[in-house]
Amino acid sequence: MHISDFFKGTTEINVTGPKIIASFEIGGVTINFTESILLSWIIIGAVALLLHWLTKDLKTKGISKRQVLAEMAVQTVYNLVDDTMGKGNRRFAPYIGALFTFSILGSLISLLGLRSVTADFSVVLTWALITFIWVHYTKIRTNGFFGYLKGYASPVFVMLPMNVLSEVSLPVSMSIRHFGNIASGMIISGLVYFALTSITKSIGVAFMTIGIPAVLSLYFDLFSSFMQAFIFIMLTMVNVSNAAETE
Repeated sequence: MHISDFFKGTTEINVTGPKIIASFEIGGVTINFTESILLSWIIIGAVALLLHWLTKDLKTKGISKRQVLAEMAVQTVYNLVDDTMGKGNRRFAPYIGALFTFSILGSLISLLGLRSVTADFSVVLTWALITFIWVHYTKIRTNGFFGYLKGYASPVFVMLPMNVLSEVSLPVSMSIRHFGNIASGMIISGLVYFALTSITKSIGVAFMTIGIPAVLSLYFDLFSSFMQAFIFIMLTMVNVSNAAETE
C-alpha cells in the first residue's frame, strides 16, 4: 500500500508487498532487488553519514555539543545492556544499538510517504535469525558443544521434541510480532484515510482528512514504531542473556 494511491482518485486499495525494482538471475536462481532493500541501504547510508558527523574531531577537553550527543547515545545503549544483560555482555551493545536504530528508522520512514521497511517480513525475519544465531553461539560458548546438545534433552529426554520446537519458534515469533504490528498499522491507517477521503469527496468539504489521520499517524508511526523496536531489542537481550546463563 502506498500513500500516492490516495491522491490518484482510485476507488480501491491494493495491499501488496514491496515493489520489485530489478531482478537478477544467478546460477538459475532469481534474485529480486526490492524497494525494501533500496530503502534499507538509504537508511544505512544516512546513519553512516550522521555517525561520521557526530564522531568527527573527538576530543577529551572542550568537547562539542555533537560529541556530547554522541556520547549520551552510546552510554544509553551500554546502560541498557548493563541493566538487562549484565556488564559481562557489553560486547552485544553495538548490535543492540544498530538493531534499535534500524528498526526505528525503518518504521518511521513511512512519515516521508515511503513504505516502512519493517512492513516487509523478510527484513524483520533476518534480524530475528541473527538474534537466533547469537543465542545459539552464546549457548555453545557457555556450555561447550556437547553441553549445548545435552541441553535439548533437559530436564528429561522426552522433552527433546518440545525443546527443539521452542528454539525454532524463537525467530518466527519475534519476527511475526514486529512485522504484524507495523504492517497492520499501515493497513489500518490506509483504510481509515481511504474511507475519510471518500466521505470528503461525497460531501464536497475537505475536513475529514485533516485531524483523524494525524492522530492515527501519531500512534502507528511514532508510538507503535518505538514500542516494537524496544520490545524487539528487549527480547533479543533477554534471550541472549538467558543463553549465557544456561548450565
